[in-house]
Amino acid sequence: MNTTPSLPRGSEPLLANDRSATARHPGRCTLVGAGPGDPELLTLKAVKAIASATVLLVDDLVNDAVLEHASPSARIVHVGKRGGCKSTPQAFIDKLMIQVVQEGEHVVRLKGGDPFIFGRGGEEVEHLRAAGIDVEVVNGITSGLAGMSSLGAPLTHREHAHGVVFVTGHAKPGDSGTDWVQLATTAHQAKLTLVIYMGVSSLNHISQGLLQGLPAHTPVAIVQHASLPTQREALTTLGELVGTVQREQLQSPSIIVVGDVVQGARAWQQAEPNATAQRAA
Repeated sequence: MNTTPSLPRGSEPLLANDRSATARHPGRCTLVGAGPGDPELLTLKAVKAIASATVLLVDDLVNDAVLEHASPSARIVHVGKRGGCKSTPQAFIDKLMIQVVQEGEHVVRLKGGDPFIFGRGGEEVEHLRAAGIDVEVVNGITSGLAGMSSLGAPLTHREHAHGVVFVTGHAKPGDSGTDWVQLATTAHQAKLTLVIYMGVSSLNHISQGLLQGLPAHTPVAIVQHASLPTQREALTTLGELVGTVQREQLQSPSIIVVGDVVQGARAWQQAEPNATAQRAA
């Protein structure tokens, strides 16, 4: 398997009037969700797509063990995308995908979690379709679900949560971001679970807004590195959220789950007092 941070061969711009290679060997692109980290959580369809790829463009959060399913002849290009860190520009990734597909390759864009849940999959599909390229999307398990499942708790429950909201804590530059006060008020009235991605760096702002619409005793779970052997978690309340994250030194990538369903995680923890220690061992 050829793993390299450099561009694949033929990365020079494709001449606009040179369509013969594409006509003979039409390329294709598949966006594949690699799941939250545990390679055993890959779907069968994801494994088949990875195995058939001739070029893989891989995000930073993808577990290296996932690449064991790739063909030995596949070219692997790491295009890091991680919140709060230096990342490969999205415009470069979009251009590279189109170019390599036009060279006749089967490109698999491999993403952590699910491509359509804060994975910029929608943006990439738009760029590919605008270039006349058909795209297939293979879903993956998102960390917001895997993190709570690892704690033995659901995201919805007939008594505690009538729905779930996936929301990002990372606003686009120039964007005011989520109205946390309004979201909290709606969640309280409608009995919704809030699953916050990329929220650690803005935790003070987020918690202050949520506390204006939700009680301070609202249960909260924080899960770092969901589904991996390095997973760490903490159960707390909304009023103690910032202090808990600081005390436990929880960092990105983490998901934050706010709502009464977290009570299920607390019950699980009390029933299995050694569970966390066993996972950390």
